[in-house]
Amino acid sequence: MKHAVILAHPARKSLNAAIARTYAEAVRQLGHEVVARDLYAMRFDPCLKASEIPGPKAPVFRPDVLREREGLADVDVFALVYPLWFNAPPAILKGYIDRVFGMGFGFVPAFGGTEPNLKGRQLISFSTSGAPDSWMRDTGALSGLMSLFDAHLGGTCGLKVVDHNHFGGMVSGITEEAFAEVMTKVRTSATAHFRAHPPRAA
Repeated sequence: MKHAVILAHPARKSLNAAIARTYAEAVRQLGHEVVARDLYAMRFDPCLKASEIPGPKAPVFRPDVLREREGLADVDVFALVYPLWFNAPPAILKGYIDRVFGMGFGFVPAFGGTEPNLKGRQLISFSTSGAPDSWMRDTGALSGLMSLFDAHLGGTCGLKVVDHNHFGGMVSGITEEAFAEVMTKVRTSATAHFRAHPPRAA
């Protein structure tokens, strides 16, 4: 299988960056291929352009979007790694989804609407928050995110939502034990979901 690990955090030494590396290492050990997309390091422009919006005329996509779509064309699993800011994914990730997963890639025109274009692919997410897990659960913040973001993205594009691993209470200066526990859970999730899939033929 081929995994696109899409990281949306500006700090290279962040917990999110470590999660992305650990996930990539875990699936590589299973014999899978990884495409790393560090959105901040790429300086990806998240602003949707007027020309990219479907309308009376066919949308016209800029070179950065076309490059991303080409690089993701044969990806089997999209792994999103991001923090929650104001209970939502960072703007750069939302903009990446808007521009790259829009018309012509995530879905295509169909009579009376659109048709999912990524059927058979999978979506797995890893998110973090400073708010503890109990708060995320009791306020409905995580369930709301999974409904409005994960499920909608999956449904619109035809992706199977495999899992959403959230780590709450992640603040500066977490203990080494807490960090190790997060990495163990990331490896366990990757292995549990994808070890049954054989590596791609050479």
